[in-house]
Amino acid sequence: MGPGRRSKNAVHGGGSTSIQLQLPFILFVLIGIVTLLVYLVVVPDAGGQGPGKLGDLNGNTAGIVNNGGHAHIYREKLHSVEVGLRSTAQRKRDQFAKALDSLSTSSNSLQGRLKILRDKNEIVGERLIEIKKGKETVQEILHAAGTGQKAMKNMISDQPPMTLDEVISYLDEWIRGLHKILWQVRKGTYPVIWQAYHDYAVKTLYVWDREYLTRMPPRRDDGSIFLSIATYRDAECVNTIKWAYEKAKNPDKLFVGLVQQNCHENCVSGVLDGGVVESVGPDVDCYKSFCEGEGMEFCDNGQVRVLNIEESESLGPYAARFFASKLWFGEQWYMQIDAHMTFAQHWDAISVNMLQRAPSKKPIITHYPPPHKESLDNTSHEPAPRICGPVFASDDLEAQVIRLEDSGVYDKEHNEIPRFAPFVAAGYFVAHSEFLREVPFDPFLPWIFMGEEIIMSTRLWTSGYDIFSPSQSVIGHMYVRRHQPKFWETVGRDFTPGVHNPLMGMILDRVKYQLGYPEAAKDMIASKNILTAVEQYSMGSERPLSDYMKMVGLDMTTKELPVVHWCKDGMPPPGSEQFNHLYE
Repeated sequence: MGPGRRSKNAVHGGGSTSIQLQLPFILFVLIGIVTLLVYLVVVPDAGGQGPGKLGDLNGNTAGIVNNGGHAHIYREKLHSVEVGLRSTAQRKRDQFAKALDSLSTSSNSLQGRLKILRDKNEIVGERLIEIKKGKETVQEILHAAGTGQKAMKNMISDQPPMTLDEVISYLDEWIRGLHKILWQVRKGTYPVIWQAYHDYAVKTLYVWDREYLTRMPPRRDDGSIFLSIATYRDAECVNTIKWAYEKAKNPDKLFVGLVQQNCHENCVSGVLDGGVVESVGPDVDCYKSFCEGEGMEFCDNGQVRVLNIEESESLGPYAARFFASKLWFGEQWYMQIDAHMTFAQHWDAISVNMLQRAPSKKPIITHYPPPHKESLDNTSHEPAPRICGPVFASDDLEAQVIRLEDSGVYDKEHNEIPRFAPFVAAGYFVAHSEFLREVPFDPFLPWIFMGEEIIMSTRLWTSGYDIFSPSQSVIGHMYVRRHQPKFWETVGRDFTPGVHNPLMGMILDRVKYQLGYPEAAKDMIASKNILTAVEQYSMGSERPLSDYMKMVGLDMTTKELPVVHWCKDGMPPPGSEQFNHLYE
């Protein structure tokens, strides 16, 4: 046994001996205290009070004086102690109230830094209950104080809606500011790039978005349609907008929100055969070309809104759709499409009519449109394609996230009633514009290409929206776009080659966490800030996610995909059997 251990045992033994010697004394004192208390309780006072009553607690001790003896002395001492305790308690209460008042008013007695933190509501210790319940995170408190669920409920919302000029001006400035931040880490690793985006967004865009959601314009009931278009260096953008107005039944009620991501100098092509790129001229300004040509009337009427983004500032298609959704200004219906589409005659009225025929209070009409080469004007009595089959992606680009496939025409006959479907397609969906308040786009999903469709499908369905395929195809899609520029190619040039895929894979953990992938559980994610404010942009509370997964046949643990027959059979899913008669 070494010296250290002997010394420790010696100290411990000495302490035991001391305690043993003190035990009789301690027991003697305790017995004395108990005896005194029993005596005071049992001996009646002069006022004839029964056992257990200590006399007038308001200071009337006349009866005690007349009683004489030790009881009188002890009762006087007891009363004195009681008065002293009350006085001390009141003094402490007054001091505590004064301290709280000084905090709430940020008085001069508070240190300067504490005053600032208090004024900004950034004292984390005061909000531990909200943090524990998951309503707020420490990062949100530090970087975006007052923006959690509780604060949002209490936020003043009687301010006027943000004007379009305010929205566009803020987003334009924010994108420029982000570009400067990212330029400083352009040679960094993908975690460094994400950290830079996160820290800037949580202090700025997130705060702004939470305010925007309380100051959205009221929805109009005038049959107007908002058409969300995100374009990335797309030469077909001009035709898409032109054809949309030409083919619309009510062009005066059509409003376009265009997010244009273009190159203006030192431009290169997309990747060509052999993996090479070529120098090319600046991209066509879609907005300018349309507004200075055939679309001048609509632009002059304020029906075409644009947010311009440099190619090097692009954050991918989902982020572009986030920005486009902020260009909505109260239109009754919301439609999202790509920037390389064709249209059937009266596509706008037909789309709204399908929404109104769907057997649901909150319908979404969506699918992968047929190729643009197909004529859409003679298909009113032909069944439209429907998306029925998901797959777990297998390549690095898609990080095993769900991608939608198996789109086809499964119905033998046309039905005027839109049929139920399991998934929302990003290239064409139309819905009641109120969904923008209930299921807002997530500002923490930059640089993703895959994953947007499954996360929107689940969020919308759990928020009470029912998904349907159109009964008639009204939009055509230009699917083959070889050698056209892709945003992930720009990411590789602006940062470092090959950085996009691991960056997107990291960010997709936010999507996979919400969907229940075990490998993306909170304790499995290395960078916890991937989940910042995730509850603000996650599943709804109308229906559980587990019911959706069972309905569409997805198992995130086993990655199995059992066949779901109801979609291909054109019948309602489990839980909606009351509508079977509409499709038999």
